[in-house]
Order: sequence, then C-alpha cells, then structure tokens
Amino acid sequence: MSLLELEDVTASYGHAQVLHGISLSLPENGATGLLGANGAGKTTTLRAISGTVSTTGRILFEGRDITGLGPDRTAHLGIAHVPEGRGTIGQLSVRDNLLVGAYQRRDRKQIATDIDYCLDLFPNLQDRVKSNAAALSGGEQQMLAVARAFMAKPRVILLDEASLGLAPSTARRVYDAVVRLRREAQVSMIVVEQNANLAFSVVDDATVLETGRVALSGSRDELMGMDAVRRAYLGG
Repeated sequence: MSLLELEDVTASYGHAQVLHGISLSLPENGATGLLGANGAGKTTTLRAISGTVSTTGRILFEGRDITGLGPDRTAHLGIAHVPEGRGTIGQLSVRDNLLVGAYQRRDRKQIATDIDYCLDLFPNLQDRVKSNAAALSGGEQQMLAVARAFMAKPRVILLDEASLGLAPSTARRVYDAVVRLRREAQVSMIVVEQNANLAFSVVDDATVLETGRVALSGSRDELMGMDAVRRAYLGG
C-alpha cells in the first residue's frame, strides 16, 4: 500500500478548475517529483494534498481518505508543507521558528535534539539562531522553512520550489541538505521543482504535469533518458 495516493484528483479556485484528474502515489520512504511549466498545476497539487484548495477525487494517506480535511488536520496526521515563498515567521527568531514547527509535540528533550540536528543540517542557521527570520537571506529563509517542517516530525514533506529565487550554489546547498534529510530521517517527499537536475538529486521518480493533467511519469532514469524531458527540463 502506498503511503500517500491521489486518485483522479481535481482542484479549483472558484469556478476555475486547475487540476483535471491527477493520479499519483508515494511509497513509504519514497520521494517523487512534480515537474512542469508555470501554471501546470504543481503547486495546486500540493495544496490539494494539504487541504487548502477545493478538491474532488480521493487523497489517501495510510489508506485513510483525507480529501478536504484542511491544513491543521493534515499537519496533525504527519504531512508538512513547505510552501513556495517559504512562509517563515519574520518577527520570530530562527530558534523560535523551529519551535513553532514542533508546536504539536510534547517530547521536549527530543525537540532540543532535533533543533541541534537542524543547525547541523544547515550550518548557516547556526550563526543566525537568535536572528529574526526577516533578517535572513533568501537562501537562509529557505533552509529555515525546510528545517521547521522537519521539526514537526512528519511522515511526508511537500516541498514547493525550494530553489526559487536562489543563486545556483545556494540552491545546491539546500538540496544537498534535503538529500541528507531524506536519507537520515527516512521521511517521504513530494518535490515540486522547475530545476529538474535538483529534483532528480532527491527523487526516485517523477510525474510531468501539463495544464493540470498528467503528461507522463516514470523513474528518474527513464525521464532523464527522454529527449523531450531533457530538452524541456534539463537544459540539453
């Protein structure tokens, strides 16, 4: 059984339908990518999973139908969403942002251990731990957003455009940490990313969306070997 499964999912903003029957599955300890041009429906797919957009079809988490549950309840079940634009709380310090990520937890000793792990995972944050998030660079804010999601101890992380607006070297550092996080924390991931080279450093397989529909899907190696995918997403 898949950990997370979408079956014929549609999603709309008002009268505008954006997703038209999306189906995909995420196995336990797996990572899958969502590729596609702007407007393809990648971000809306993540919003459908986390319950922030009007949705039909079925979204199953550990076999339970969570369609339309809403963000608080999906977060409580173990789905952490790192939205495009990062979403850190600017007036709070780095440490306090991490504590916000752990707000549903009661294991104080383990929370402290996990904060130390996050600061080791993202050394830039170690030096800024008392700084307000608003004072961080864009790359540091993205690192903090990923770390805050981890602090919830989720089963699944939904990662939306983590490289957006970052210099290539900074984006690479973020994704190197995401690879390590996946390996060490054994957390499953759905990764939305325009830069397929970065996405393919993390995921095992991917689905390509076009105008809210699944255009093709396959393993990382299969997609990297397709001329059309390589030209569109890999710069070659």
